[in-house]
Amino acid sequence: MTRQRLLFAEQLGPMFDDGDEQVLLVESVAAFRHRPTHRQKAHLYLSALRHRAAELEDRAELVRADTFRQALRGRDLVVVDPPSYRARHLVRDLGAEVLPSRGFVTSEEDFAGWVRGRDDKSLVMDTFYRWVRQREGILLTQAGKPLGGRWSYDADNRQAPPKKQAVLGLPDPWWPEEDDIDRGVRAELDRWQADGTVSFIGEDGPRRFPVTHAEARAALAVFVRDRLSTFGPYEDATLDADWTMSHSLLSTSMNMGLLDPREVVDAALDAHAAGRAPLNSVEGFVRQVIGWRDWMWHLYWHLGEDYVHRNQLNARRRVPDSWWELDPDAIQANCLSSVIRDVRDHGYAHHIQRLMMLGNFALTRGFSPMETTEWFTGAFVDGTPWVMPTNVVGMSLHADGGVVATKPYASGGAYIDRMTDYCGGCRFNPKVRVGEDACPFTAGYWAFMAKHEERFSQNPRMFQPIAGMKRLKDLDEVVEQERRRRTW
Repeated sequence: MTRQRLLFAEQLGPMFDDGDEQVLLVESVAAFRHRPTHRQKAHLYLSALRHRAAELEDRAELVRADTFRQALRGRDLVVVDPPSYRARHLVRDLGAEVLPSRGFVTSEEDFAGWVRGRDDKSLVMDTFYRWVRQREGILLTQAGKPLGGRWSYDADNRQAPPKKQAVLGLPDPWWPEEDDIDRGVRAELDRWQADGTVSFIGEDGPRRFPVTHAEARAALAVFVRDRLSTFGPYEDATLDADWTMSHSLLSTSMNMGLLDPREVVDAALDAHAAGRAPLNSVEGFVRQVIGWRDWMWHLYWHLGEDYVHRNQLNARRRVPDSWWELDPDAIQANCLSSVIRDVRDHGYAHHIQRLMMLGNFALTRGFSPMETTEWFTGAFVDGTPWVMPTNVVGMSLHADGGVVATKPYASGGAYIDRMTDYCGGCRFNPKVRVGEDACPFTAGYWAFMAKHEERFSQNPRMFQPIAGMKRLKDLDEVVEQERRRRTW
């Protein structure tokens, strides 16, 4: 029996193929039945698998099966450790030879050494990020100090969007040209939907994300050339008519293994060295790649398979139909409606939209952490099983009690009003907390604080918000209003 290198759909770049074995690629319909999945995400994954098979020609066998187990049973396999608990259990059950995982700047062994002796309360991303910078020699002086004298330029990267501009006015990101493989994928997905094989969420649309290493490199080059310099100042800003802003749109390329994060970081560092990108933008971008992304990966394994079940705030509300159906017209708040529209149309929203609109709303309204994680994983094109639990359960919903984030990331409408153009023309007023035009974020924030006052009063970072809440003369009215609210 010929030994084959099994490549999962998150392992489709050159770094996962050592070139000395036949390659096995699997398309599984069951992968799209496991959770409601965005139509464009299904297209992206199938297109990437088929493009990789075409690139490898006679070295590759592409198998189409109902389940992975069905396709893999009885084969002699070697595999780079896959990026989910489910897949890791499968390859071990089947007796495959398992190689150490790849696709990150730091290995699981590296992290195990770093984390040894630390409890959950001392797992601080900034400490990890500095360690990676020092270990890799990134943005350091010859003396080993941070370039520019600061480890983080986050304080310089919080600019509101430009006034009286509907868009940032940057050149378009790199967009792929669809080919016969894409047309074949689209026709097959149409058939699946028509015959009821799979029911997708979201709209079909032109493929916007790379499916090959060459395409991913092209997208990286265009980002570094045209958008990296403004990434820093506007990384937290949002404009309703500009769904890409200055963001790289490279998360899918890294999460599918098409780009090595080291080459992504190197491209940004080269731009800074050549004077084409300012330090605050480069540091902010590098922090997302070698800091936050590696951090989420390692915490997924470190915190365990049951992490997604954590629910310290006892949040039980179901994710609403308007989210599952990606129906912006069912939502009255401009900010939420706009972000849901972007997710419907592109399977994408940038990190502040995810954290401070979607996550913030889910947190203050008490959405179930497990169901919210399922929604994020299926609705976003970059929503891999490893990336969403700690981002959603920990960062957005504070359901782990403060392991990932030391305070809940909740805010009222004032933040949204400052950092976006959503509030103009909205039927709700971000400055109002009681009445017909009371903003569901502003009023919802205070109702959330009142509900969890006892718990949050033990957190030093929450002393000021709790004190502000206690000064509200209409708090009881706000709480009762939000208990009864049915429109937002």
